[in-house]
Amino acid sequence: MRDLEILMNPNKLVKHLKKPANEFTKYDIIKFIDDHHIEMLNFRYVGEDGKLKTLNFVITSKDYLESILSTGERVDGSSLFSYIHAGFSDLYVIPRFRTAFVNPFTEHPTLDILCSFYTKDGYPLESAPEYILKKASAKFTKDTGYNFKAMGELEYYLISEKSDLYPSEDQKGYHEASPFTNWENLRTEALLIIAQCGGKIKYGHSEVGNFSTDTHMYEQNEIEFIPVDPEEAVEQLIISKWILRMLGKKHNVVISFAPKITVGKAGSGLHIHMMLEKDDKNYIADDVGLTDIAKKLIAGVLTHAQSLTAFGNTIPTSYLRLVPHQEAPTMVCWGDSNRSVLVRVPLGWIAKTNMIKDANPQERGSVPYIPGKQTVELRSPDGSADLYHLMAGVILAARDGILDEDALDKANKLYVNFNIFDEKYEDIFNALKKLPNSCYESAECLEKDRKFYQKDGVFPEGTIDGFLKRLKCFDDKNMNERLFNNHVEIKKLVDDYIHHM
Repeated sequence: MRDLEILMNPNKLVKHLKKPANEFTKYDIIKFIDDHHIEMLNFRYVGEDGKLKTLNFVITSKDYLESILSTGERVDGSSLFSYIHAGFSDLYVIPRFRTAFVNPFTEHPTLDILCSFYTKDGYPLESAPEYILKKASAKFTKDTGYNFKAMGELEYYLISEKSDLYPSEDQKGYHEASPFTNWENLRTEALLIIAQCGGKIKYGHSEVGNFSTDTHMYEQNEIEFIPVDPEEAVEQLIISKWILRMLGKKHNVVISFAPKITVGKAGSGLHIHMMLEKDDKNYIADDVGLTDIAKKLIAGVLTHAQSLTAFGNTIPTSYLRLVPHQEAPTMVCWGDSNRSVLVRVPLGWIAKTNMIKDANPQERGSVPYIPGKQTVELRSPDGSADLYHLMAGVILAARDGILDEDALDKANKLYVNFNIFDEKYEDIFNALKKLPNSCYESAECLEKDRKFYQKDGVFPEGTIDGFLKRLKCFDDKNMNERLFNNHVEIKKLVDDYIHHM
């Protein structure tokens, strides 16, 4: 089975080295570079703005290569993070070998590796985004006994010159196929490249959002992944956003992960699916349905849902998406297969049925039952999310629920099995807590909840201060009311944040 998995893995390093990525060593990297005549090495890392940075090395000798891979390199931390002072700014960037991939866009053969930040004393930088997530994940496993797994749904718009050759119906783009969608080829190209760079992809498809102006077409797409360890889940999202933008540049189209492109059309979310695993078994559901521990996890996420928007919805246009009747959540509740709730329980292949044999009566023998696909889905985050901090916050919230003796009662009270925007449920709707409707309100929620995130040093105090400052600087309190029906100002706002994060 291991040999087959390696043979089918599209990552060139996995295939050549004949081992999974989490077993890569320094000498594996050197061997691959030597065997494939790699000429350049890129260190990649994420700064405070959430974008992937690059430090380029020309490989001039084996000794130089081994030095880089053994000791990393130094960078100016004050240019990457606002909270690091210029007088004490040097940081080390140290490569994580399991993240290595062949850069698909360079003219010369190049290998890229993601890095972690370390201080002058050789210790992990406490405020580094990737280290905050690592701390949260380790704390979750230590305190609950479970491994937290996660994956994201990456939604984005392609904006290109208008073509009327095969027009599609406005806001009816869900799973549309060529020729009634124009950029299926870019999506499939992205899927293959992401997989080659280590992404664990579930599928890709066109999404609901499509519309036209006099000059341009707007087409929404989605790439969804499979649950993996939290750090890997974030890494594959960050790399995928970079790949999609690079392909946009290649094909001369705009790729945007902005939460809202225009009012009245589908926005782009970045839903996070969660799973609990122990001994390779998924504990979110059993043969009957959702487990108690899954409901406790949900209760924890709902308890901290308002403050989680500080990490998952970080720009003013985030709150143009979180409005009623747009398949985006506004209220703190959960339900089954219900797109009006904040946490949704999607179909998860719980029932032991013979769907395959029913569809294929020619199938001989028994069809194996494959359990363990059930997840629960947080629907509030969007493409502006600060992914490392969001995932860390979600993990801490899930842990809080699992350890809370009253969590099951909280979950039962917040469960709904109907459309909460239906007028006949107005009393229930009004009793629910609401998500913030601006960055400023999100900051106020984070301020109230900051001790929770700072407990045990997972989130440093300065990190929370930084989020509060950035969110409040937008000065967008009551923004939705101020912009109501003001399409000129709304378009200006959308244009200002179309490439944020």
